[in-house]
Amino acid sequence: MLSKEKIARINELANKSKSEGLTPAEAKEQTQLRGEYLRTFRKSMANTIENMTIIDPEGNDVTPDRVKKIKENNKRLH
Repeated sequence: MLSKEKIARINELANKSKSEGLTPAEAKEQTQLRGEYLRTFRKSMANTIENMTIIDPEGNDVTPDRVKKIKENNKRLH
């Protein structure tokens, strides 16, 4: 998870971009922070999906095979 300070800075730069524009240095910082945020979000989302099990109303495990294979590979690595 990104720190509160970094998220606040992302929001600060977004607001400044809309109101008055960013300097080249601020635009570069914004791009870097957004990239870091997206990498963190994607990693978290992948971890959530890879650790879920889907059960249908009849109680059957209907987790997609792709997710099951990822779980198996993760177990082997740990």
